[in-house]
Amino acid sequence: MAPEIRRIHRHDDLVTRRRLDLVIATGAAVALRRLVRLNVTNLVRAVTDGVAHGEGSALPEWCESHAGTVAAPPTGSAGQMRDGGTTAMETLLVDRDNGVVTVTLNRPRKKNAINAVMWRELTTVFDEVANTPDDRVVVLTGAGDGFCSGADLTDASAADSVSGTGTALRQMRVVGNAAVSLHHLPKPTIAAVNGVAAGAGCNLALGCDLIVASEAASFTQIFVQRALTLDFGGSWLLPRLVGLHKAKELAFLGEIIDATQAAEYGFVNRVVRAEDLLPSVRELGARLATLPPVALSIMKMALNQSFALTLPQAVELEAVAQTVSFASADTAEAIAAFIEKRPPRFTGA
Repeated sequence: MAPEIRRIHRHDDLVTRRRLDLVIATGAAVALRRLVRLNVTNLVRAVTDGVAHGEGSALPEWCESHAGTVAAPPTGSAGQMRDGGTTAMETLLVDRDNGVVTVTLNRPRKKNAINAVMWRELTTVFDEVANTPDDRVVVLTGAGDGFCSGADLTDASAADSVSGTGTALRQMRVVGNAAVSLHHLPKPTIAAVNGVAAGAGCNLALGCDLIVASEAASFTQIFVQRALTLDFGGSWLLPRLVGLHKAKELAFLGEIIDATQAAEYGFVNRVVRAEDLLPSVRELGARLATLPPVALSIMKMALNQSFALTLPQAVELEAVAQTVSFASADTAEAIAAFIEKRPPRFTGA
């Protein structure tokens, strides 16, 4: 490793130095290039688990235990990824176009209210995208003139669930699984909110990394109006996005706010005209799909973990993550492209 990189990662803690030296001494360049071809979620969870418990990086041990489990590298590069067309599920439409996976909630007559089938199909799609190298970005949107009106309380299986506490708890864990799968998805996610986003539908949008809303969009934590409590991660997401007191206002009153207000509160990134929504989101998704996927994934993980870590833990996580980045083929490609004055072609290797 170059001297300047060693200086960057010098740390007073003896244990940390020994762990980093172990990575270097055991062929870091080769090992880490293999690591970044693995499911990045497993890598960053291993690193984060060690940092969060004050144990330093778990990367060397993780390297050893996963040495023989290298996944196949991506089959294409940016601009050359597969176009899988549109797949129709029972409640979703899934379209793949050059690395951008557009997931459309497809129950327009119910404003895309989420029934028991959709909860499971969402989890299935999120998990599939997480493990598909050619899938670089996810866009979530709704069919018709609504994004998602929340859980479908008229769904027969949902109605049955309230007949017993145990059954209801099992159903809510299905909802929670979908929320966690979206949060842990190691790729950028964009909500294209084209209309009402209510209850769980609002929190589905908030669970995405970026939100682009049309001028016709509206948001509401409607739960209190139905004598219900927050779900789909709303109790975790809201305070982090808008602050505790504003989160309580949104949750306690269940008021409807428009896209402009949502942008003022800080959880909508961009507001565009209704006719410009999908073109704008497609352009943003295409741009993200050309960026280095491993770097994006690690940055997403680090930002999501930031509220749970101390500053020393965060900078140690940054040090380990940057070590992975320095050893990646994408970093070499970025430097070569800069020198050769050409656009880089990132493969996730």
